[in-house]
Amino acid sequence: MSEQLEVIKQRLRVFAEERDWDQFHSPKNFSMALIVECAELVEHFQWLTDQQSKNLPVDTLDEVSLEMADIMIYLIRLADKLDVDLLASVERKMELNAIKYPIDKSKGLALKYNKR
Repeated sequence: MSEQLEVIKQRLRVFAEERDWDQFHSPKNFSMALIVECAELVEHFQWLTDQQSKNLPVDTLDEVSLEMADIMIYLIRLADKLDVDLLASVERKMELNAIKYPIDKSKGLALKYNKR
């Protein structure tokens, strides 16, 4: 795991321990909390056009960035609880996606790999 991500993971762990929140921080609870935070993120984009979603007002962009931070925090904590190396998992998934979505069969297409 990158040094910076490891520092964040440790800070989050200490933050939770100081507040005695580990009793609530199960993988099940984190996975459910992630869905809630993702819904809060989506709410900012609901009913916007594609163009509007690319040009958010400054205050909305700030709110969106904080929702994204919440998602990342919960994801890091979930990975910590399950002893998953997120960066290694991302690398592995990117390699699998390159196989699943070869450029010559996927370029410019939004179809799922099993629908091509």
